This record gives sequence, structure tokens and C-alpha cells, in this order.
Amino acid sequence: MPEKTTDKLPPVYMTPPCEQRLRAELKEILYKLRPEMVATAAWAAGNGDRSENADYHYAKKKLRQFDGRIRFLSKRLESATVVDPVEQAKIANGRVLFGCTVTVENEAGEKKVYAIVGEDEYDAARGYVSWKSPIGRALLGSREGDAVTFDTPGGQTELEIVAVEYKTLET
Repeated sequence: MPEKTTDKLPPVYMTPPCEQRLRAELKEILYKLRPEMVATAAWAAGNGDRSENADYHYAKKKLRQFDGRIRFLSKRLESATVVDPVEQAKIANGRVLFGCTVTVENEAGEKKVYAIVGEDEYDAARGYVSWKSPIGRALLGSREGDAVTFDTPGGQTELEIVAVEYKTLET
């Protein structure tokens, strides 16, 4: 008899602002956008021959897209572990954990600030890096004063951790 396997999904971590943003998007699709598109599809269906009805085909395509996004967001939120950065400070003991805001200095003396966030929150312009990214993985577990090294497309990069903070992140 074959062994029973369990498909274990990778963890989905997110901060409270990310959870709020995803819930708001789900709510907007479910209660505003999708019903509007259902009405559009019904109107277009009433215009006659559906085989050559561009409005009808467009509406049906948009409904499939909305349904796919609804499934994705529902599963994502259902399996998410929401981590509050301020609460993380209580257990961090000076280490870089998920939700941490880290100030680093590169070999040229340039300082940058990164926040370690979930995959759905990545935003390079704001300095939000995924905990799964090379820099995120390198920073996790380190402390102020530590030097971390990670691979980039341009080669290895070394950063020194200047400051470790736990604060509420903006949406």
C-alpha cells in the first residue's frame, strides 16, 4: 500500500497592513466589481447573438479573472499567519525577525533601510523586501553590528547592520 503523503504548503506570513489591504481588495471584488460585471454580462447577453458579442465575451473573461483572484485571495488569507512587527519586538531579543526594519551600511558607506515583509508586500521603492529574498534571508537572525553576505546578480554583497527596529509598517 502506498504511503500517504501530505502536501504541506509553504508558510504565508504577512503584516497587519497587508492583511487589511488584501481583505479590502477581496471585499471590493466580491461586493462591487464582480456584481457590476455580472450585470454587464446579463445586459450583453440580452443583446442577441452571443457568438459575436464582444461585450458579452469581455464580461465573461473579466468574471473569470475576478473568480480567479477571489480564489487566490481567499486561500492566501485563509492560510496566512499575520505577524505584527511591534509584537515581534517582545521576542526578538535584538535579532532581526519578520517585520523588522533594518538599517544597513554597504562597503561604500551608503546606508539603506529595509523592512522584512511577506511576499505580497514586496516594494523595492519603499525598501520592503520579502523574507524569502536573498537579502531577507541573509538579514533574518542577525543582530546590530553583524555583517551579512548574500548573492546578487552582480556578485556577493556584504552589508553591516547598523540598527534594528520594530515599528508599525505603513500600507
